[in-house]
Amino acid sequence: MTLIDTLQASLKTVVSYRIRSLLIILAMALGVAAVIVLTALGDGARRYVIKQFSSIGTNLLVVLPGRAETSGAFLGSVLGQTPRDLTLKDAQLLGRLPQVRRYAPLNVGAAELSAANRLREVTVLGSTANLIPIRHMKLAQGGFLTQGSERGAQIVLGAKIAQEFFPRSQVVGQRVRLGDSRFLVSGVLASQGESMGFNTDEIVIIPIDYAQAMFNTTSLFRILVEANSPGEIESAKKAILETLRQSHDGEEDSTVITQDAILSTFDRILNALTLAVAGIAAISLIVAGILVMNVMLVAVSQRTSEIGLLKAIGATSTDIRRLFFAEAVWLSLVGALLGFVLGQFGSLLLRLAYPQLPAWAPAWASIAGIVVALVTGILASMLPASKAARLDAVQALGKK
Repeated sequence: MTLIDTLQASLKTVVSYRIRSLLIILAMALGVAAVIVLTALGDGARRYVIKQFSSIGTNLLVVLPGRAETSGAFLGSVLGQTPRDLTLKDAQLLGRLPQVRRYAPLNVGAAELSAANRLREVTVLGSTANLIPIRHMKLAQGGFLTQGSERGAQIVLGAKIAQEFFPRSQVVGQRVRLGDSRFLVSGVLASQGESMGFNTDEIVIIPIDYAQAMFNTTSLFRILVEANSPGEIESAKKAILETLRQSHDGEEDSTVITQDAILSTFDRILNALTLAVAGIAAISLIVAGILVMNVMLVAVSQRTSEIGLLKAIGATSTDIRRLFFAEAVWLSLVGALLGFVLGQFGSLLLRLAYPQLPAWAPAWASIAGIVVALVTGILASMLPASKAARLDAVQALGKK
């Protein structure tokens, strides 16, 4: 039998057993679709996390009070001590480092905002004008600390708060009361929504000095530092730790978290998760392969007389084996292609249901799903094909 004869004969056989073929194709398709959808979900989660971290700043380092030990806690807390606070002086020292492009001291708290006969509690960020570019925020109106000194009683409102308090009037230039202090609205943030679980549309920003007075503290919650370039992040980290150690009388009581370190950690975890769910989904392809083998073993017993007739007219054992291989290839190929289409459709539904999640299946997952389906189907056909090839022509013709 020529290759064309083998392919035509096997295709006719596949079409003639419609229900059996449909079940095998469906099993293969669901396995491939599961691989594509689950890897799209895992890779989408990885891309989402990377995008969220990228949105909080570039070349970012976060300085925290207290040293993160390998045990996961600050050693001094065990001894009844507390880590030394970060101060504005510390922030100013870091700003003088050659590796640092800019820095922003940060305090966070809550206070009541009142204006235009409205009152609500808001999240308050105390910082400097550098917070806006470091955090990649954008101003829809006005500016922040653009006039007067850093001690100017200015306030920037989040987009949602500005809309709630001043829906029909010019926001910039309005007077508001935050806690017990009055502020002049100098700007409005552009709407950005949530970033790392933090809704920038519902915050207000005031100068760091006013925030410390409002919250009755001289310490800082964090110091955000932007390095000059990605290549200087590690040297900036070392310089920051050394500067703080000298400032704190030789005590190593500060922690610097780099954006790259966080991203690489999440990237490794989510990549491993993607591979794990792909492996779980691939098990369904093995199950489909077992189904192919079982069905084809039954088909051998059902088609004994047909195999005997083929051998009687000159077909060799190799021809019979190729015929069963070709049937497995047809079933696996159609199932893999249908699974690819279903997987892409499932990924599309994920993107429509969760627009913020870039659930695109990586190319390797689609290729791997199709290849595994083909290989599984072909391997599963080896035993039935060998059994059919070993049949004796005279005995096979004698059976019904």
